[in-house]
Amino acid sequence: MNAFRTPEDMWELPPATRPAPSGPLPDAPHAVVIGSGFGGLASAVRLAAKGWRVTVLEKLDAPGGRAYVHHQNGHVFDAGPTIITVPFLFEELWALAGRKLSDDIELRALDPFYRIRFDDGDEFNYSGDPDKMRAEVRRISPGDSAGYERFMAEADHCYRLGFEALGDKAFDTVGDLIKASPAIFRMRGWRSLHAMVAAHLKHPKLRMAMSLQSLLIGGNPFSVTCIYSLINALERKYGVHWAVGGTGRLVQGLVSLLEGQGGVLRCNAEVQRIEVDQGVATGVTLASGERIAADIVVSNADTAWTYRNLIEAKHRRHWTDRKVENGRYSMSLFVWYFGTSCQYTDVPHHMMLLGPRYKELLKDIFSRHKLSDDFSLYLHRPTASDASMAPAGHDTFYALAPVPHLDSGTDWATRAESFRQAIAEVLDRTVLPGFEQHVTASLLTTPQDFHDRLLSFKGAAFGLEPLLLQSAWFRPHNRSEDVDGLFMVGASTHPGAGVPGVLMSAKALDSVVPSATTWRQQHARKHVSR
Repeated sequence: MNAFRTPEDMWELPPATRPAPSGPLPDAPHAVVIGSGFGGLASAVRLAAKGWRVTVLEKLDAPGGRAYVHHQNGHVFDAGPTIITVPFLFEELWALAGRKLSDDIELRALDPFYRIRFDDGDEFNYSGDPDKMRAEVRRISPGDSAGYERFMAEADHCYRLGFEALGDKAFDTVGDLIKASPAIFRMRGWRSLHAMVAAHLKHPKLRMAMSLQSLLIGGNPFSVTCIYSLINALERKYGVHWAVGGTGRLVQGLVSLLEGQGGVLRCNAEVQRIEVDQGVATGVTLASGERIAADIVVSNADTAWTYRNLIEAKHRRHWTDRKVENGRYSMSLFVWYFGTSCQYTDVPHHMMLLGPRYKELLKDIFSRHKLSDDFSLYLHRPTASDASMAPAGHDTFYALAPVPHLDSGTDWATRAESFRQAIAEVLDRTVLPGFEQHVTASLLTTPQDFHDRLLSFKGAAFGLEPLLLQSAWFRPHNRSEDVDGLFMVGASTHPGAGVPGVLMSAKALDSVVPSATTWRQQHARKHVSR
């Protein structure tokens, strides 16, 4: 039974778009999916389309995971992902369920994609319009015009080889890595993203503007592989969109697809342990003590958390406690959600406010694990595009600061309020003058919340950092290296974080999980052979 029912009209999908309920065959094999983030729900829809009986188990009181939705005083706060690109990945899921995305969800293209504000007050409007982008580059540094064209050509090259050719391929064996190696070499993937950008662009502002995109997937541009320049190309090719009603509309739409396929979502159902018998996943045990049998288990939970906390050590020869703990993990996030009783119409939907330091701040976050006094911010103002996200005449915001994960030793219970105040001072001084007197809603999420509420190892918001040797075959596999019948999807497995990445992880799952019919035939033969 689906535990998620919310009365707000914004969640209601038009009845005419709901297909008649259909379901799997009575003897269909059972897949349990842990977590209802985009990766988990996309995987559930794909498995149901292949004839599996699917149960999704969610720890929280509503679906979404990092895409959870908060409500306060009439304001709607998308907790996490807000930049929607590559709409066809959603369209595929709706088609698998016999529906059309456009019947349920309105996606609005944004222009500009986002505005970058440098510490000196100069701004760069980053968009998908080639002529507007060329003009912005010339305004800042005329001498970099040719270099910008070369950078975008190389980013397009990485997109074709990295996203189109490899994004939905499960790196299951060393052979898969060998097959992909020529593409990695052609992209010169050993270079950092910033090094690639700097080879084409000389002005420091342009280097920042073209390299900060890796932070959207938890990667330090000075260490993440340059393959992730594909983000720049991907945004230009498909645009940046907003789901009217919020990202939560996409979550609820996916839940509706799953239910229409006969799948089940259970909220307030935290998985305490993945059951393993003779090296094979056989189901899960909930925190309540209930045991749910399964033919396969798909974890959309953080992979490090899954291996370290949900599977007994005796079942893990590859992902040992030591290997999990020795990984290099992504940054975490400090997020302040707030609403105001007035509107700031000069602020666009997405805005990056860069602080006085770039490289050294990132060193503090990723290498030194030190919480600095200065910071950079991503400011989200959805009411710039969608009035339904706040009461009439009000604005809804969140201000997000990349911060170190919990290895910093920061006591967020005592530090959170002073850090919020520092963010408020910067916003008041720059783009939201006098806003604090108009605040009508306020919520905080800290790295400790990522650990305690979202069960992210070390409170890292994106799993392992997407370094070259923590990507593709070197990242936790979509098919578990340790336990048969256990699979991984989401930000911390291949291909990685970001909405396109987690949706592609569900496509990669397709290549390693057979249809329900094929699975029954394979296991019938195994039973006979015994």
